Amino acid sequence: MAENEWLSKDYYKVLGVSKDASDAEITKAYRKLARKYHPDLNKTKEAEERFKEISEAYDVLSNKEQRQKYDAIRQFGMGGARFSGGSGQSGFSTDAFSDIFGSMFGAGGAPGSGGIHFGTGGGQPGFSDIFSTFGGGGAAGGNPTGFSGYETRQEARPVKGQDRNSSISLSFRQAVKGATVSLSVGGSKFKTHIPAGVHDGQRIRLPGKGRPGSNGGANGDLYLQIKVEPSTRFGMDGKDLVMDLPVTVSEAALGAKVQVRDVDDQVVAFKVPAGSSSGDQVRVSGHGVQDRRGNGDLVGRIRIRMPDRLGLAQKKAMREFAKASQDFDAQVADDRMKI
Repeated sequence: MAENEWLSKDYYKVLGVSKDASDAEITKAYRKLARKYHPDLNKTKEAEERFKEISEAYDVLSNKEQRQKYDAIRQFGMGGARFSGGSGQSGFSTDAFSDIFGSMFGAGGAPGSGGIHFGTGGGQPGFSDIFSTFGGGGAAGGNPTGFSGYETRQEARPVKGQDRNSSISLSFRQAVKGATVSLSVGGSKFKTHIPAGVHDGQRIRLPGKGRPGSNGGANGDLYLQIKVEPSTRFGMDGKDLVMDLPVTVSEAALGAKVQVRDVDDQVVAFKVPAGSSSGDQVRVSGHGVQDRRGNGDLVGRIRIRMPDRLGLAQKKAMREFAKASQDFDAQVADDRMKI
């Protein structure tokens, strides 16, 4: 924004702050307005123009040196003030001008200012003409003040794009094994890999897949909410897959090798130790979640199953077993009373 256009721009009014607002107040006001009128959130043409105006105001007022120049130019430019040559006209003297601009630029006053003063009247020159008089001889030649034709352009700050949120449903097996899925977000389609072992409710961050940034800022991120369809056979405990393992009384008592199908529908065998009880766990290594950090196990929780009805031979055998297990039965009965 050129300094010779500052007279027509009330940046304090644009941001809705007072002229003595602190840096923190200016920043707070800018952020509030920027969120309201940012092109990614407000798609109207009016909002786009308003956002440019807000950014322009903040660029000047957030820069200490720029704000000081702006305040001085606005102070001396109000009311149709102009610079003119001569020594006998009434108006402001160059002493006042020197006090303000000298404090800004470290000089004792404007060079060649002996006959320069403020007056009022028509035919008001532009600021490039006004600033050229600081050199004492118009726009031609060097200008020791650096004002003539001087413009400042501050590049807009990079703004990271906003994050997006989405969700995806996976089968239990996809959650265990990992999967490559196709996503469509904001009209853009892409594929991404879901790692093995994700669980229901987990959020995965996909960097750079959010809304585009502005002014060269980075894209936002996409946060993907995972929904896992439950399995009727398996559960997940960390990297282990857990399942109920039905065994008979004789298999639990005498020990056995029992076969099941894993999550890939492959046959695997559990070794049930003799004397196993319901709730005991047995494992098959390497048949759980598999990733670069290692493999989990398939865990079987023993559940002793009894027939709904016992035949005569079964009842006879159970009575003989109970008779032979009287001491054990008494121990279990004693344990029950302590629970």
